[in-house]
Amino acid sequence: MNDLPPGLYAPSLVEVTTRQLREEILSGQLAPGQRLVEDQIRRRFSISRAPLREALRSLAQQGLVEHLPRRGARVTELTPTEVDQLFAIRRVLEGHAIECAFPLAGGQDQLAEVRTWLELMRQADANGDDLQKDDAHRAFHAAIVALAGNRQLDLALEPILLKLQRPMALNLRREAQIMGPQAGIQRHERLLAALASNSPATILAALDDHGSRGFLGGTPPGPMLANRM
Repeated sequence: MNDLPPGLYAPSLVEVTTRQLREEILSGQLAPGQRLVEDQIRRRFSISRAPLREALRSLAQQGLVEHLPRRGARVTELTPTEVDQLFAIRRVLEGHAIECAFPLAGGQDQLAEVRTWLELMRQADANGDDLQKDDAHRAFHAAIVALAGNRQLDLALEPILLKLQRPMALNLRREAQIMGPQAGIQRHERLLAALASNSPATILAALDDHGSRGFLGGTPPGPMLANRM
């Protein structure tokens, strides 16, 4: 007998395992470079080898796990320089999108998707769902680039956001711990307000002052990387 409400279904072992491992990676519980020993994970989640390997494949497609020949899987590790370079590329793509899209001919209606993702960030924060907040956060930035209406630009951004998944999540979570849970939301509200100004110069200045990586430690290198996300 199915006790679930209509339209809902029980998540599979693969989905549950993928979500839990992803949460542990994004929260820092599993550190970059840490080996993912299959037998240990199988015992912890009480699952067989097949669904675990499917979960690890899914995480590898997201850029969170990497498979090493004859050494198994481990959490993907990026050097601080690589993280800086990825944020720099994101800033270039966002800046190009702003220059192409603004001023918006269609007015505020074109910002509807950006507003939707910010609202989903708020809801996830209220519900204590860090994973959903992380996903809405990345989608918020993807929606800004999508304003340019350039499919190739969207495709170029997608792998960058996947590789930045952990640094973006870690920055947002540390910000909440240090500055309070609403700090990240307010930071993105300011960026949305800049978009609503319809002024390219105002928006580009807001991107540079956004704080994309301000809670990751180290010194943000140069103006192009100053958007600390």
